[in-house]
Amino acid sequence: MKNRQVSIALLSALFGLAVAAAGQVVEEIVAIVNDDIITLSQYRQYHDQTYQMLRAQLQGEEFEKQYNLAKEQMLDTMITDLLLLQQAKKKQLSAAEEVKNYVDRLKRENNIETDAQFRQALLQQGVNYEQFLKQIEEGILRQILVSVDVDRTIVVDEAEGVTYYKQNPQEFTETEEYRLRAIYLSSEARTPEELEAKKAEISGRIQAGEDFVSLASESGDSPLKENQGDLGFIKKGELDPALEEAVVKLQTGEITPWVQAKNGWYILKLEEKKESRLKPFEEVRKDIYNKIFTERRTKKLTEYLTDLKAKNYIKILRPDPLGLP
Repeated sequence: MKNRQVSIALLSALFGLAVAAAGQVVEEIVAIVNDDIITLSQYRQYHDQTYQMLRAQLQGEEFEKQYNLAKEQMLDTMITDLLLLQQAKKKQLSAAEEVKNYVDRLKRENNIETDAQFRQALLQQGVNYEQFLKQIEEGILRQILVSVDVDRTIVVDEAEGVTYYKQNPQEFTETEEYRLRAIYLSSEARTPEELEAKKAEISGRIQAGEDFVSLASESGDSPLKENQGDLGFIKKGELDPALEEAVVKLQTGEITPWVQAKNGWYILKLEEKKESRLKPFEEVRKDIYNKIFTERRTKKLTEYLTDLKAKNYIKILRPDPLGLP
């Protein structure tokens, strides 16, 4: 234990700043995690990769929100990743087979036949092959460690699943659905007199037995006329309230009177109705298991990481690496 403390003290003293012979600072230590360090350049690289990934996926306020959140957690995430990697190596876990399978899958998905071609493809993207393999291996090692130390300790038995199913029937109840077809008339495209005349004409043709589908495409307005008025299946509660009030009274095959909604007038035909139903347990067994497992895994993983940090040496030298010292 004494030698351990001396080693850590030397790291703190010698590597708080790495100095060249001329006295120029060439690297700075952000954090010490046992016998490993996180440098400022490593932090900047991690930051830039995260920034670019979020920028490619998000825009505006959502980007700013997610970026600020990631930035707040960035150093803690790097420390956690390093601790997990150290623990995986201590347990002598291996990811060689998983890395090979991962690379082989990437090659197949991108129609790459040889390792040389794969290296070249990475190089064209500015990615070093050895560094790529190292990052993949480290990521998989962390996953294997969590699987061994956390996931395998979680048990969800049949009785728990049945109890959850009985106590939460609303989660497994399918809402009533209607398959609808509509003839739509815009209120803005005609004068009130023209609109009433058009409604009367269509109603008369329906009463005369003309095909509803043909009428929807020939006499209705855009955008519904282009797909013959087909609205597909709509769940109860998703329709305009005025339209839904008319639809719920229908039997399959029946047609509503003209109904005014926010953007115009509709006649709707109920083509099919799916009644509300409680899914049987066998149908949702896997979903219930996954839900309970995920909830327990989140709690156990938090406890595991908290314990891991408490049992290892962590010294943060730059809490805000990109800010002021």
